[in-house]
Amino acid sequence: MSEPKGPITKFPAEGLRHARRFITSHNKDGEGVFVVDDDGDHHRIMVEGLAVANIIYSTAGNPVDMNDDKDLAYAREHEPSIHVPHGSVARLIDFAPGVESPIHRALSIDYGVVIEGKFELSLDSGEKRVMLPGDTSVNRGCMHKWKNLDEEKPGRMLFVLLDVEPVKVNGENITEYLGILEKDYAGTGK
Repeated sequence: MSEPKGPITKFPAEGLRHARRFITSHNKDGEGVFVVDDDGDHHRIMVEGLAVANIIYSTAGNPVDMNDDKDLAYAREHEPSIHVPHGSVARLIDFAPGVESPIHRALSIDYGVVIEGKFELSLDSGEKRVMLPGDTSVNRGCMHKWKNLDEEKPGRMLFVLLDVEPVKVNGENITEYLGILEKDYAGTGK
């Protein structure tokens, strides 16, 4: 990965609190215990330093096989692409102040939740919505982009992406489009 050109060089973005990830499992008595307390296995500077992604968790299938900690091993060993075929991805993204993402589409159903900041969600039709902390979008394969409306502070969103069956719009299959984000996901998803 080349040296970032933007203001974000690590997770978390400067000015945002350090987010922790807690993963549970069972002890020998069958009781719930915490087995992970960290900030994720995979971090990636994106859009030349204008954002950073923190993968919270990813799964390879649905239903998820948790036996013998197969899901824990998969999440640790595989940095996912934008989404996982037949699986799921949960990622935090910290956006630099005033940053607008490139327009893109994942072939997934995407739940987007504003954690910190104020964001604008724009669709390729020109429609826009402003989202505040706690607001949630459900993107069903639409071309879209995000903008952190705060020009002074970074913002944070949580995205959960689930794989979908092929999608037809007006009788035509739509395809994934990442544009310049393609290079940010190069070498992932293996």
